[in-house]
Amino acid sequence: MTDFIREKIAADCSDGPYGGRVQTRFPPEPNGFLHIGHAKSITLNFGIADEFDGKCVLRFDDTNPDTEDSRFVDAIREDIEWLGYDTGEPAFASDYFRQLHHWAVQLIEKGLAYVDDQDAETISKNRGGFTEPGVDSPWRDRTVEENLELFEGMKNGEFAEGSRVLRAKIDMNHENMQMRDPVMYRIRDSHHFRTGDLWKIYPTYDWAHGQSDAIEGTTHSLCTLEFDTHRPLYDWFMEQLGLGGDRPRQTEFARLNLTHTVLSKRKLLQLVEEGHVDGWDDPRMPTIRGLRRRGYPAEAIRAFAAHIGIARVNGTHEIELLESFVRTHHNTHALRRMAVLDPIEVVLTNWPDGAADTREAINNPEDESAGTRDVPFSGRLFIERDDFMVDPPKKFFRLAPGREVRLRAGYFITCDEVETGPDGEVTRLLCTYDPATAGGQAPDGRKVKATIHWVSADHAVDATVMLYDRLFADEHPGADGSDPLASLNPNSREVRTGCKLEPALADTPLGEVVQFERLGYFAHDLDRPLVFHRTVGLRDEWANIQKRQGTG
Repeated sequence: MTDFIREKIAADCSDGPYGGRVQTRFPPEPNGFLHIGHAKSITLNFGIADEFDGKCVLRFDDTNPDTEDSRFVDAIREDIEWLGYDTGEPAFASDYFRQLHHWAVQLIEKGLAYVDDQDAETISKNRGGFTEPGVDSPWRDRTVEENLELFEGMKNGEFAEGSRVLRAKIDMNHENMQMRDPVMYRIRDSHHFRTGDLWKIYPTYDWAHGQSDAIEGTTHSLCTLEFDTHRPLYDWFMEQLGLGGDRPRQTEFARLNLTHTVLSKRKLLQLVEEGHVDGWDDPRMPTIRGLRRRGYPAEAIRAFAAHIGIARVNGTHEIELLESFVRTHHNTHALRRMAVLDPIEVVLTNWPDGAADTREAINNPEDESAGTRDVPFSGRLFIERDDFMVDPPKKFFRLAPGREVRLRAGYFITCDEVETGPDGEVTRLLCTYDPATAGGQAPDGRKVKATIHWVSADHAVDATVMLYDRLFADEHPGADGSDPLASLNPNSREVRTGCKLEPALADTPLGEVVQFERLGYFAHDLDRPLVFHRTVGLRDEWANIQKRQGTG
């Protein structure tokens, strides 16, 4: 693999300031769950550390006590390790609160930071805009002594939350808005999940981020593009603190965007809180937990991230590309099983009374070592309702009155009679089978145009199956400035109960993905036996997109 970040790191290793040392970091805030966008950053930071025989530090940016919790810490570590990376002993920004406070005092003493009594709304308004100059705070020229005294009072809890902040003193007319006297500390009268009630002031992300990198020995601070305007501030703090020539350098890369997907943490939280989904691990969610429950393998997510690479400009990737990686993985690894999701009963009228039979079926045609299995067969079967039509159109080749089809790994059967209920719905098919076609071949060489799957009614296991469509109907939800949730698909999930499975599926381990033959790949739920989630279908939609675009 090569990209502009890896090329930069390789150059730094040969003639840069770090003596060949490489250290990256992944700094999530523990206020929610990771999503597929984070997976790109995780694979980049941990992957580069592995490639350059370096180190990646998992650091929790726990600088906002109002929203953070230890349960998110545990969940984030679990997700990263599920993706295949060792989190080691994580670091926390709160580990550095004393050092950050000490450095803030140094900047005050240098006349480079001041306490501002303006409220947040006024500070934001007076910062100006790209074509509008900023307005100096009336408190900007406080003396060093007064600033030190007030900052100490802030730390000691002498002032109300929101009444004062500490700001860097840079330039209120700087062309970069991030440099217009950014806030470094704010008062928070909240309990922190690690430091308790010790601190009454908390650093902002911009103040804690770079300095935490420096404390840990980060060499390459890799951020997504929305932080490119923050880099001058990142560097300014380092320079004012005199942190040396081997200090961390920030480099930005394009974030991951997917069609039919929203990755805003605020919008994902809204989905959960308003009950549009069944929690953060709902299989329709783009969270790592949701993807895992749906049956997305970690290997496929890593392969997808490697494939799309690292770019300098934001773009959007089709979700079908991600699904293609998932499908390719499962095609190689998933065992094949038969399941009927919308059953209709078939009775073989010429089946010998009391006869028992098994049919040999291949477990995975892509993996010879997977071997075969014996599937129970009987005179009563279930087939998919979609595999039968009373009055079929010209190109329908499956079962119909008087028509013969092949049962996968079984026999040829012919539909002789159709039974219906009071409303005209087909309730049962009376068929005959040809015992000479065991294994699916006719000794006289006659051909059939369709092969369908089945489950023995006498051996079937009942299950619940979840079928999923896009959570968002629009390809680019909210791209026109509207609320992304306005494009929520009301039919994003279909729950089917009373599905009929071959008995081997009852022994499928929780979390394992199997292929329901002819239907797609399905994941056994992580917690609930005999509940299956459709991971992806069998059709490679990404290949079809490439053909339409002329790139396939």
